[in-house]
Amino acid sequence: MEIKKDKIILFDLDGTLIDSTDAIVGCFYHSFKELNFDFKGDEEDIKNEIGYPLDVMYATLGVEKAKVWDFVTSYKKEYRKVSEAKTTLLPNALEAVQVASGFARLGIVTTKTTQYTIPLLENFGIFDYFETIIGRQEVTHPKPNPEPINKALEALNVTNSSDIYMIGDTKLDLIAANKAGVNAVAVTCGYGKKDELQCYTNAIYKKKKKKIQK
Repeated sequence: MEIKKDKIILFDLDGTLIDSTDAIVGCFYHSFKELNFDFKGDEEDIKNEIGYPLDVMYATLGVEKAKVWDFVTSYKKEYRKVSEAKTTLLPNALEAVQVASGFARLGIVTTKTTQYTIPLLENFGIFDYFETIIGRQEVTHPKPNPEPINKALEALNVTNSSDIYMIGDTKLDLIAANKAGVNAVAVTCGYGKKDELQCYTNAIYKKKKKKIQK
């Protein structure tokens, strides 16, 4: 008999389920070199912006707004080549997804485009656990706007429920969750700092497996 799943769990991707730091940082430096940009910051400056759309990241890191899309194009061309080889599942991520799928319907809400998200999920053998994937191109306004979460719930045909959770590692995930009126859950395995995360939720965990119980 099929188990009725009343809970909805939406996962962020980078820093929540996967570690793609080497791929992301490497592709930024590749684009800086290819387009002769004298980047004044360091690797930590790039990491601090992970979670925002690429164009926003480049602008924050000093690229002229009129040129950011040239950098985004350069980044994506390189990312396509290296993403799978330079990305790993975070510890306990597979187990967390497997456990959650036993009592909840799952979705992905990420700022990464689905063009790159789906191959990564397939590569790690977890694609089939998720009923919906909302990436950058599916929305007009990415996180921290609630639109991506609302789109995911629409795709799952969910309207009113108090058992909806958005799990993420940055304030962008938590702000979006709060604006969408769903439960915000933070994990400290990614890019957000605990003192910042606790400004937006009291539910902060180190291990994803123990976040939500049946």
